[in-house]
Formats: sequence, structure tokens, C-alpha cells
Amino acid sequence: MLYLDIIHPPAKGPVQPMTTKTSKPPVIELRVAITTGDFERLASFYRVGLGLEPAQVWPEDQGRALVLDLGRATLEIFDEKQAETVDQLEVGRSISGAVRLALQVPDLDAAMERLLAHGASLVHPPVDTPWGDRNVRFQDPDGMQITLYQAQE
Repeated sequence: MLYLDIIHPPAKGPVQPMTTKTSKPPVIELRVAITTGDFERLASFYRVGLGLEPAQVWPEDQGRALVLDLGRATLEIFDEKQAETVDQLEVGRSISGAVRLALQVPDLDAAMERLLAHGASLVHPPVDTPWGDRNVRFQDPDGMQITLYQAQE
């Protein structure tokens, strides 16, 4: 469960970044850890289906682990109304759980073909969003909701 401390009243004006060009950011890297009962299936789905190369492969003596570099990462925190809005736009109904991956890809059609060929379930075909992206929703073999999106030029 995620807990956030809210300070009242909210600050007025634009949000100020927490770093300057000379200071270190408060967070260096975001890692999302997915636990599965079928490691080979899910590792292949993300590695081959998305075309990701392993950044690290951990020794098997304490269990299996694979780290895939997804490039730049952000953490989005939605309230329930915003999550419902995104679900309505992408799928037409409220469907995602507390966590959904959203991955920007350079070629949405090619990424869709790869994921479908490697075990993804199509939740909803591509839609054009009001903010100008083309989005499609999948589920991975373990049921994780995944949005792939391509920015429109």
C-alpha cells in the first residue's frame, strides 16, 4: 500500500523542482519488481515481447531474477477519478487495478505484434487520446495491465 503525506494548505503557484543542476536528485532510479510463479514465461514475455535486453541477470542460488532496462522512468500517482478517466479513454470502462504499467514505444504497431505473439491478451484496440498519443491496452500473462503508447508527431 502506498501512503502519501499531504501538507495543507497546498502551495500556491507552480511546483518547484526538488533539485538544482548541482544537486543530486532525491531518487536515482525507479524499479518495478514483478513476482511470478512462472519465471520463464514472464521473463520471455517482457524480454522478447518488448525486445528488451537484460541489464542484469542475478545468480540462481537464491531464486531467479532478471533486470530489464526500460529507459527513463516516471511514477504516476492517480486518484481513483483520474484512473477511471484513463480507463474510459483507453478501454471504455473502469478495469485497471492499483498498478498499471504504461510504456512509451517508438512503433506501436510493431510492439503490439510482438506482445500478442508472446502471450499478451488484448484488452482494447488502439485509441487516439485527447492529449495526442495513440494508446493500446494489454494484460501480460500474469494479468498485469499494460498500456503501450506512441506519441503522435
